[in-house]
Amino acid sequence: MNDKVFAKPIKKQFEFDEEVAAVFDDMLERSVPFYKESQKITEFFALKNLNENGRVYDLGCSTASTLLNIHRKLSTNAELIGLDNSEAMLQRARQKCEAYGADIEVCNADILEYDYKEADVFISNYTLQFIRPLVREELVKKIAAALQKEGAFIFSEKVISHHPKLNKELIECYYDFKKEQGYSEYEIMQKREALENVLVPYSEEENIKMALNAGFSHCEVLLRWANFATFIALK
Repeated sequence: MNDKVFAKPIKKQFEFDEEVAAVFDDMLERSVPFYKESQKITEFFALKNLNENGRVYDLGCSTASTLLNIHRKLSTNAELIGLDNSEAMLQRARQKCEAYGADIEVCNADILEYDYKEADVFISNYTLQFIRPLVREELVKKIAAALQKEGAFIFSEKVISHHPKLNKELIECYYDFKKEQGYSEYEIMQKREALENVLVPYSEEENIKMALNAGFSHCEVLLRWANFATFIALK
């Protein structure tokens, strides 16, 4: 189903409700530059760091697309767990997992409060940016504590530049991309207003510093296009 969520006047802040869940896969592919490439690189490094009988958590798993792609390529026994606090998203995730016969556990959970078991890999695609900055690093510390030694945390985020001119141009570049995907100027502005104070991005440097402060030994960018980046942090 095509994303037309912001083609009409919006009277509330952005939320992952049924209307968004119904078009979310299309929204991601048309709103996130090189989304498929980011997914592929996430899957590659997740599988590289996953041991026999290991465990993967996907935080903010939405419709479980990432875990389903990992499941298709599994060559070992592993436990795949997706967490999200949107029941609308999880309903679609369950339907997709059932349709593909995939043994994936998806749970309605608060990722800040969840009691994580030891894991090989954590994934977080465009989720940290929705966590309040005051508690964001605490979540990353919790992730680091739950990872096995040499475990990996792969996360994608919208990023900003602290250089005002460059940041403005990054946003302009991104809006040109969205127009090429068929979004109107009106839809772009509507979504920007709906996300105001809901999505709070960090810079590339701030994300790396946060990971290192949380206990990871190394963090770097795997893929970046303008103001979108995929990172890997190693314990």
